[in-house]
Amino acid sequence: MANQLHQNSTVDAAVLAIVNEVRAKSALLTGPRGPVAELRVGYEEFMRRAAEVRGRPLLYPYLGSGLGNGALVELADGSVKWDMICGIGVHFFGHSDPDLAEASLRGALDDTLKHGNLMSNFEAYRLAETLLAEAKKKSRLRHAYIATGGAMANENALKVCYQKKVLDHMRSLAADPSAKPETLLARATPTMRVIAFKDCFMGRSLTMAQIGDNHAGREGLPNGVFVDYMPFWDPAAAERMGGKKRFIDMAVWHLEQYIHRYPGAHACFIFESCQGEGGFNVGDRDYLKALMDVCKHHKIAVWDDEIQTFGRSPSSMFMYEHFDLGEYVDVFCVGKMTQACVTMWSEEFNPKSAILSGTFTGEGASFRVGQRVIERLRDGHYYGPGGAIERHHEQFRRHAMALVAKHPEWFPKIPEVTDVVGGLGAMMRFTPFAGKKDKVMKACKTCFEEGVILFYAGHGPYHVRMLPPLGRTGSNGGLLGRQVGHPTESADSSSGILSTYAEPLSRFVLCLEVCCPAGLGCGRFFYSAPEDTPSHQSWTARYPTGRFRVSARTLSVGAGPGCLDALAG
Repeated sequence: MANQLHQNSTVDAAVLAIVNEVRAKSALLTGPRGPVAELRVGYEEFMRRAAEVRGRPLLYPYLGSGLGNGALVELADGSVKWDMICGIGVHFFGHSDPDLAEASLRGALDDTLKHGNLMSNFEAYRLAETLLAEAKKKSRLRHAYIATGGAMANENALKVCYQKKVLDHMRSLAADPSAKPETLLARATPTMRVIAFKDCFMGRSLTMAQIGDNHAGREGLPNGVFVDYMPFWDPAAAERMGGKKRFIDMAVWHLEQYIHRYPGAHACFIFESCQGEGGFNVGDRDYLKALMDVCKHHKIAVWDDEIQTFGRSPSSMFMYEHFDLGEYVDVFCVGKMTQACVTMWSEEFNPKSAILSGTFTGEGASFRVGQRVIERLRDGHYYGPGGAIERHHEQFRRHAMALVAKHPEWFPKIPEVTDVVGGLGAMMRFTPFAGKKDKVMKACKTCFEEGVILFYAGHGPYHVRMLPPLGRTGSNGGLLGRQVGHPTESADSSSGILSTYAEPLSRFVLCLEVCCPAGLGCGRFFYSAPEDTPSHQSWTARYPTGRFRVSARTLSVGAGPGCLDALAG
């Protein structure tokens, strides 16, 4: 009977009609704009209510309307902004994507919203099959379990690693039942430990907050997990030390010291081949491989965390494949872009009891959308030489370096960073104001007011980071023609790539030029332009000879008095 519902011409026509309506309304969003005056009061009330419910204000005054167009998103106050962070990496195909809207609509036809470990439709397993089919190509991963969030996927991975360590220890005892107690005690530490990289981020659960290397995420919380932190690959430090080999030798020695200090205690080493929250720090294959070799020698599980980085490599869907390290991976976590979060592991690490379970694994809509995301990444022209991700990153670097050349005073050299423009693939960052947190945060918030949503990363120095929706950036600022169920994943036009970064970065320049002389953010600068002309709009802000001057095509300007006073001089 279910097939008669899902494979039904009436249902197909209804879904098509809804998707076409989404497409039509989405297409009306052609560029950024300021808030609609009559919606301001209601929006401020929504913000007040949101703060009251959660106990503290939102970091950004962001409440979406429910409509967008690729990299453009409409807020509930009627304003439209460029979204260059996409839910911190979740919305790779942008806002109001017709193909994903269709998948979500069909998921809404399921008999229940939630699926779980005990009772589930097959969509959860189909998503896992689709993901495993790609993961198996360059790794030993064989099994998968879906969770409701990234922290829960990490919790499940930790369970898998802990149980494997306990079983290995028990097997070693059984292999030599006559072993002397002092021999057994010398080989083991009663409390298990975890190794992770400095500045790692693991999630918000109590356990994951303790593993994550950020005290602000665990203030006032008891510590029940023992973690040893290793330095992440640091090209600046390697250069100061005399080269890569010396840095790698130092790190290997450091890791061996941990293992010697706590014999048999380490259940896993959590690897991030490219750090996300830590600052979009890019790993080095030789460095990662050297540490993984030590782990293999001491039977310490290699856990690859790709919850934020999955799908964003310029060469392949998986970061472990980009670094050619798939053979080392024992346990793997993915999420965000896949909509449902997943823990995967090799046959050797398959749990021997029912330690993975849960009332909820997710929603049918999430599973269907996640499957379509993987299929589109697999079938599109995103990876490899000349792929969309590589070309987007090249264009980002070009525009960002032009910004650095134009305003070198905003990008002073600092010893911790070899290049103020960095990242990998679809993970992009730049480092203004010597990486000082207060100025970087003010810059991001000012850009939000000006129509560009950015975020920061790092623990010092701090960077401006971008996770743009590269799946839907084509001509006219991010619009791809597509048929329902048959998205066009052809190579994105260079003009589309240009428009994706040129306007947000130009607005970043404008925001800083207006606000920097006044102390960065003491005043606000607003602009507006007719909706039908944003792609043709040209404007500059300068203040020669102590005067503030704006030239633009159909541009209206207003600024806070503090900002104007500082600029008028």
